[in-house]
Amino acid sequence: MKKTLIIAAIMLLVAATATLDARTRKLAKARKASATQVIYTGDIAGKVIGYNGTTPLNITVKNGVIENIEVLPNQESPGYLKRAKDKVLPQYIGKTVAQAKKLDADVATGATYTSQALIKNIQMGLDQASGTSAKKASIKKTATKKATKKAVSKSKKRR
Repeated sequence: MKKTLIIAAIMLLVAATATLDARTRKLAKARKASATQVIYTGDIAGKVIGYNGTTPLNITVKNGVIENIEVLPNQESPGYLKRAKDKVLPQYIGKTVAQAKKLDADVATGATYTSQALIKNIQMGLDQASGTSAKKASIKKTATKKATKKAVSKSKKRR
């Protein structure tokens, strides 16, 4: 009788622990999803160069949706930077991180290098937010540089 009672108590304890663990995970996941996250790209995208240098950003993600992208102090020409910001950033605002990572954003005509630097900073920041490995980001960076060189050489040939 004592054995049966002890076994029943242990089974009840195991079931209660499993239920509590599942609830705790669910709550932690909900808290993480509802948290606001600000991603600073200056450290992770230090080698992403626009026309005159790096273009660090603060990307604000709330509940998995991009709320704001702030361009931090940089060396880009103000006119070109404004043109690139006005074209590139609105394409990302309001999108989920998953949607934004898949986005093939348009660049601003006449501010190609600055636009591409902003796009690359955003992508690298989102990769960090979602946990994509640095190796994948590095592969994408190489592909972007090759595409940029092709586009520039094509535009020079047209002139």
